[in-house]
Amino acid sequence: MNSDKIVKTVLLNAPLDRVWRAITDSKEFGTWFGMRLDGPFTAGQPIKGVIACTAVDEEVARMQKPYEGTPVHFFVEKIQPQTLFAIKWHPYAIDPKVDYSKEPMTLITFELEQKDAGILLTITESGFDKIPLHRRAEAFKANEGGWQKQTELIKKYLEQ
Repeated sequence: MNSDKIVKTVLLNAPLDRVWRAITDSKEFGTWFGMRLDGPFTAGQPIKGVIACTAVDEEVARMQKPYEGTPVHFFVEKIQPQTLFAIKWHPYAIDPKVDYSKEPMTLITFELEQKDAGILLTITESGFDKIPLHRRAEAFKANEGGWQKQTELIKKYLEQ
């Protein structure tokens, strides 16, 4: 098992431009992911927001509810139209008493590939080996389950 990265894939039955918009339009991203962001995703720029309940799944929304309003901070690493979207964040940064800004960020990539049956989305989060040891395993475990849920949420969102 690789302790430094999480990889999840999902085959999406939607046109490439629709999947791309769901990932890179910060408002659409927030709707399915479960957050409200303060502006657009722009390469080379930070963006912040807060956790909000997803609009596409009531069960997941209930799981997100206790964290509603928790600040989130991203840095948009790269936008390669309709193929790659890469952002950084502080994984599992949910304790309001902790300043995560001094910690390294993990890198999340969303890669899109056209297949006969639809669009293959590969989500990879890497860099866990740089997270402080006292919270590394917990952050990895939380995000492993979280990314599984997110693949289900984007699929559901695109099927609406």
